[in-house]
Amino acid sequence: MKHILVLLMFTLIFSCKKEMSKTYESNRIVEGKKATEHPGKKLMEGYCYACHDASTSHEKRIAPPMIAIKKHYILDGTSKEMFISAIQEWIKNPTEDKAKMYGAVRRFGVMQKLSYPDTVITQIAEYIYDYDIEEPDWFQDHFKERQGNMPKH
Repeated sequence: MKHILVLLMFTLIFSCKKEMSKTYESNRIVEGKKATEHPGKKLMEGYCYACHDASTSHEKRIAPPMIAIKKHYILDGTSKEMFISAIQEWIKNPTEDKAKMYGAVRRFGVMQKLSYPDTVITQIAEYIYDYDIEEPDWFQDHFKERQGNMPKH
């Protein structure tokens, strides 16, 4: 009877250990996936894509795509902090004088002032700065064509 009890305890110990390892590994995988999903992406899709999405055709656009904003705001030497600050200033108080996208202002006008929380703007700007942004099929040709016409900042 003692041998059966000892054998049963060994079986339980080893069974639990294997199950705990699987659970731990499973949690690590899930946490890893969450860590790679930047919250700014979802915020950008929710707050910005109504006007700035990449899927609307060039002719039907009501605002430039987010990739255009990234390309106009991030120049050589633009730090992440400088970019975040510029985006916050523009969103909170956009004016024609502060515009960096003159063609977009001519075509679409100045966007409305938005009262988004600083944390939301920061997370969106961090995502734009750090990650590749979806771009429309026509964008590269359009950007190259217009790049020669851009005033120097």
